[in-house]
Amino acid sequence: MPVTGGCHCGAIRYEVNGDMMVHALCHCTDCRRHAGAPMVGWAMYPQEAVKVVRGEPKIYRSSEHGRRHFCADCGTGLFYVNENMMPGVIDIQSGTHDDPDAAPPMMHIQVAERLSWMERAHELPVFERYPPQE
Repeated sequence: MPVTGGCHCGAIRYEVNGDMMVHALCHCTDCRRHAGAPMVGWAMYPQEAVKVVRGEPKIYRSSEHGRRHFCADCGTGLFYVNENMMPGVIDIQSGTHDDPDAAPPMMHIQVAERLSWMERAHELPVFERYPPQE
């Protein structure tokens, strides 16, 4: 069964027909700043397994070899490609999968750049929705 997903506004949709290589939570500064989040989930696939079936992502040259693909309409980050470091491989932001629970992450990467408070984030109070207002 293929993996499907897309951006927040629906302008871009993708389909994956192939086996995931790895699913990692990345803590690097580039990923954090691009996503505006403390870490980003990336599901890695062979590039030929991923097909954009609707829309056309905009490509941002985030480093000498890194290319980040995102929706120009809503800003959702979608893909990362670095042919120099990972030829023939594409990373998909796993939060954009239609069923992101289907493949749990396998590891944390780039923890040398992790925000120090993320090490204990699991100890924070938990609420089903918003905390009660007093």
